[in-house]
Amino acid sequence: MKQIILGTAGHIDHGKTSLIKAMTGTDTDRLKEEKLRGITIELGFASLDLPGGRCLGIVDVPGHEKFVKNMVAGATGLDLVMMVVAADEGIMPQTREHMEICSLLGVRHGIVAMTKIDMVDEEWLELVTDDIEQYMQGTFLENAPIVPVSSQSGQGIPELITILDDLVATLQERPATGLFRLPIDRVFTMKGFGTVITGTLISGSVRTGDAVMIYPAGITSKVRGIQVHNQSVDCATAGQRTAINFQGLDRSTVSRGQVLAAPQTLKSNYMVDIQVQYLKSCKKELKNRTRLRFHAGTSEILGNLVLLDRETLSPGDTTVAQIRLDTPVALVTNDRFVLRSYSPVRTVGGGVVLNPIPPKHKRFRQDVIDGLKGLVTGSPEEKISQHIRQTGYAGLTFSELRLTTGLKDKAIDQPLGLLLSRREVILLDREEKLYIHGDTIEQLCRSIHTALSQYHDDYPLKPGMQKEELRSKFPQVKNPKLLTLILNQMVRDGQLVEDEKIIRLAGHKVSLAADQSTIRKNILAAYADTGLMPPYFRELIKTLDTDAATARDVLDLMVQDHQLIKAKEDLYFHAGAVEELKQSLVAFLKEQGEITTPRFKEMTGVSRKYVIPLIEYFDSQNVTIRIGDIRKLRRG
Repeated sequence: MKQIILGTAGHIDHGKTSLIKAMTGTDTDRLKEEKLRGITIELGFASLDLPGGRCLGIVDVPGHEKFVKNMVAGATGLDLVMMVVAADEGIMPQTREHMEICSLLGVRHGIVAMTKIDMVDEEWLELVTDDIEQYMQGTFLENAPIVPVSSQSGQGIPELITILDDLVATLQERPATGLFRLPIDRVFTMKGFGTVITGTLISGSVRTGDAVMIYPAGITSKVRGIQVHNQSVDCATAGQRTAINFQGLDRSTVSRGQVLAAPQTLKSNYMVDIQVQYLKSCKKELKNRTRLRFHAGTSEILGNLVLLDRETLSPGDTTVAQIRLDTPVALVTNDRFVLRSYSPVRTVGGGVVLNPIPPKHKRFRQDVIDGLKGLVTGSPEEKISQHIRQTGYAGLTFSELRLTTGLKDKAIDQPLGLLLSRREVILLDREEKLYIHGDTIEQLCRSIHTALSQYHDDYPLKPGMQKEELRSKFPQVKNPKLLTLILNQMVRDGQLVEDEKIIRLAGHKVSLAADQSTIRKNILAAYADTGLMPPYFRELIKTLDTDAATARDVLDLMVQDHQLIKAKEDLYFHAGAVEELKQSLVAFLKEQGEITTPRFKEMTGVSRKYVIPLIEYFDSQNVTIRIGDIRKLRRG
């Protein structure tokens, strides 16, 4: 059965609730305060079985200006609106504001119910009808039927229901596929059932037993039971007013404004990229960073509107911007929102979400501005490319692409495949399905090249940079796989050379100046003369006619060229002396099978301060293996 949601709208005391009762027999004012004051405060719900066999879910909203935020929450997920205008008053302030809100939220179908016709004469009724027709020109209700009704006498009610039935028959039902999302508009506890939430299921479907998550809180639970129009069902689909109760969910952890969805399908964020429309009815310009009330789904969150391409927004203007919120929100691209001023509170604008999980943007960056404008009019391929580019080094997963593009999986697969084939987008992690933009790869390659070039200039005697030091130069690259991918690619392309843990530019060669060559000659002579009893390098530096930094740079180069052997910190040996000792040690072990430290000391003829570093060096080079207090020749 086709499921359609109708919402009321209109000024206070124009008879919205009375009209719903006349149509359905349900009094949607359920609160004691509503009964006492005679006004609707909270959202009310009813249903109507239409003559054509379809079921119409009805959301009754408050008309008082103090409760417009409740009205906005109820307008989420509407398929059509019934604008209620009292014949004795005509178009009033909340008629106008509700009309603006419905337009901003993307409602495109509806009718006008002119109530209280029993309180005016025919001549006045004609004047009000003309007034309504004139006001509706240029709006989505321009050609909508205007139906005169009386909730007291029942006059016009059958005709209203017939017109609704005909209109509902022309509307397209929401598909049950896509992300399951239900913005929560009511939470209560029912004896024997526990915590119950209600809302309009705006996309996807949910079944009894499904695991669900409440966003942005991140609380998980399992669906215990589902009701649609007070009837228990096993499954609810998009377009239905739905009540769900849960297993073991505390009432205090859930509130209006949160969203129910499958676990790990949504992502909360403090910033949202938007296309914003500033209403023509506003009297003054809207300044950058103006504090506003952001209404999306059933939530109301305070935030600052950051204008990316200008300082002020004039009435009637539309632009791209970023809203930065006090608390996180979980949205999807193409979701609609309403903006209301902080104080005094009134509706000032609204629009559509372009990216629900963007990074923080700097203002007046033309690439950012052009990219966001491209999200408004671009093809799926262009939108996917822009969203991945925007995430920079972090990249974007396939599940995040669902949120940022608002597309279904099959609609993402084809354009994404084209981007991958052109290497405009790179698959970084197959398991996570994480994608990086090609521009980001190229930018990182240039940055690595620049960092190494600067390093070679600063340390001309060093063969290259330690790989871990290079990684530390890019703290913004959180995923180690990205830097590994880039370095491997640059090595394959011949841009870099990797020698163990050292990275250098392919064209880098160490060349010593005349004075540095002299230093190397003097160091080498000192180690050759002392053999297996060299001085510590800190002592040797004092005998050299140079500064310590230059001497150590030359020393490192000599180690890299295998002229010297580093046994431990500050202790180096001439490579020839160590090689000669190694041959003696190997010959001894082949003959004797093992050697003790005292016997090794006898072989070297040096003190213990040299013996221990030397034998441990041979261990580290896999010449010997230590077994208790003896060493043996390592096999192979």
